[in-house]
Amino acid sequence: MTDASVPSSGAPQEVLASLGDLTRRVRAAQRATWFPLLLFGVLTLGGILVDRLTFGVETLTPCPAGPGRAGPALASCTIAKHGSPLYWTAGIALVYAATSVFYVRRSRARGVGSPIRPYVLTGVALVAVVAATMFWVGRNGMPQPGEPLDFWGLHLDPGAGTTRFLERLAGEAAAVGLPLLVLSWVERSRALLLFALAYLLLELVPVSTGWAGIGAGSPWSGLPRLVVPGMLLLLGALGFALVQLPRRRDAS
Repeated sequence: MTDASVPSSGAPQEVLASLGDLTRRVRAAQRATWFPLLLFGVLTLGGILVDRLTFGVETLTPCPAGPGRAGPALASCTIAKHGSPLYWTAGIALVYAATSVFYVRRSRARGVGSPIRPYVLTGVALVAVVAATMFWVGRNGMPQPGEPLDFWGLHLDPGAGTTRFLERLAGEAAAVGLPLLVLSWVERSRALLLFALAYLLLELVPVSTGWAGIGAGSPWSGLPRLVVPGMLLLLGALGFALVQLPRRRDAS
């Protein structure tokens, strides 16, 4: 007589279901999407104040002719300058550093791994590319009206649609939006994927700022282009926090 163990018919399904439930719990414990969105939202809105503090007006006499404009140059023209590349480069780098520390410490406290490395490495690499692009464009000073924009050796018309698109791409769209796509892949989050695509669309598609009633010569001219993405990031942080915090309590 031989003894044999007969496994229960439901055992494999139960094991798979347990593994699936464990995987979902681990992913829920790892997620903290709201944190980088909150920091980026605060950083973006802070850019409004930086633009205000760095605002300056310069009068050129005579005014250089614009690209594609025939005829004599105007007697004079006014150029409004604002913004600080150092603020954005250092600020975005600090956001990635804070996000990395936050994810690692929280993962160690919960006894799970941290999936944040691909997101942070992508963000840091893109910040380096953006900073290098800003340095290249401004190494001889910002071009005056009528002069072409030197974009990595390409002499582009500043008023052309392609040039404006490249300027938007080589800004917050690359440094913030593209790493958010990586984070959505790391966290297997469709909601974050849709949010990242919406953010990229907002940054890349030219949106009129006339709704704010603020002209280019105003010290607050940076408000229309920053307040919308900034509020989107803060609302996204709030939404993900409301969803993820209860899940983290259930997973713990």
